[in-house]
Amino acid sequence: MARETSSFARLHPRSGRLFRRARRSLLGGVPMNWMAKWPGGFPVFVKSARGARFRDVDGREYVDFCLGDTGAMTGHSPRPVVAAATRQLSRGVTTMLPSEDALWVGAELQRRFGLPYWQFALTATDANRFSIRLARLATGRSKVLVFNYCYHGTVDESFATLRDGKTVPRSGNLGPPVNPGLTTRVVEFNDEAALEAALAPGDVACVLAEPAMTNVGIVHPAPGFHDALRRLTRRYGALLIIDETHTICAGPGGFTRAHGLEPDFFVLGKPVGGGIPTSVYGLTQAVAEKVAARIRLAECDTGGIGGTLAGNSLAMAAMRATLERVLTDAAFARMLPMAERWTEGVERAIEEAGLPWHVTRLGCRAEYLFHRERPRNGGEAAAAADFELERFMHLYALNRGVLLTPFHNMALMSPATTAKDVDRHTEVFRAAVRELTLGPAPSRAR
Repeated sequence: MARETSSFARLHPRSGRLFRRARRSLLGGVPMNWMAKWPGGFPVFVKSARGARFRDVDGREYVDFCLGDTGAMTGHSPRPVVAAATRQLSRGVTTMLPSEDALWVGAELQRRFGLPYWQFALTATDANRFSIRLARLATGRSKVLVFNYCYHGTVDESFATLRDGKTVPRSGNLGPPVNPGLTTRVVEFNDEAALEAALAPGDVACVLAEPAMTNVGIVHPAPGFHDALRRLTRRYGALLIIDETHTICAGPGGFTRAHGLEPDFFVLGKPVGGGIPTSVYGLTQAVAEKVAARIRLAECDTGGIGGTLAGNSLAMAAMRATLERVLTDAAFARMLPMAERWTEGVERAIEEAGLPWHVTRLGCRAEYLFHRERPRNGGEAAAAADFELERFMHLYALNRGVLLTPFHNMALMSPATTAKDVDRHTEVFRAAVRELTLGPAPSRAR
């Protein structure tokens, strides 16, 4: 790791200088606090990005499997989105009034995901927050149930974990407005008995869930778990919010369409605008009727749901282009085999090295964990994490021109990802595990 850190500084002199300048005006020297967590001592500063590659300010090119942690799953600057956004920029960006593109997008969301009514926000975090508020309004209840080590953006209610059977703030939870034990119940994913026990008191407004866990390593639902989740939420009167912000990697209709789920709310953010910030949330006919009956026209702008820039014309144009011409059935038909190829390459390298690791895939997304057993829930996945090894593997790849998602080494395929890109990662991954098991080889950082 010392060698790789030294190589990183040598290979990225201009990024290092920019980072030192940034510390004079940006908190921690970065636009967002977690960017300081990138291994190497400072982040790479990007000059340009196109398709599945980007170039940094030191002139180095990278194969990008991070893709903005799903925000650029479309590939960077997809041409149809660039063209649509450029046209719209000359016509106006935001007016607080609808455009015709919004009608097209609403109809397409109905077709893809099956829910009849849709609204827009700027981020999936906002879409989740608004869905939670509407669920509380529709049910008259206050509690939110989430799964241990879930990911739902920066939703306050989701930054909770289990400790000795009690809901407590997750480590690192910054300035929570209240103890999440007051707002949230936490159970382990795939634990049907615990789920029923948490719902049984009848005070849970909604379950907020990814259909497969993704931010603590990929954890698939056990056979029958989603049937149980839907049956139990209906039995105890809780609404079900399915957050597909990451699991849209499962296909054009996300995990929901691929597996026939029946959520009360559906949330999607990140890639839906082709890189332009926007998000969507849909709701069923029954929920829409309950919500409409409780919102007074005179007060509809003061209810904690909305946003002046939400549903702006630029976002609508970008979303239409993304859904119509980028994240299509044909695109997924290219992306899914690339993820299969990536997974097979990593599996072969792990087997060759005799390491007790595994790799898991969900659609066009895959990642590896440093543990032999596949976790059944977030608690097991978190216990298997190895922070220092994660950083080493990430930095080793970065120094050789391959970018993975930081902190848990996820790889995502875009429509522009090629077999050559995938094979480059396999080559670098194999070199890393050989060094870890056989000892250092001459540095191949380029």
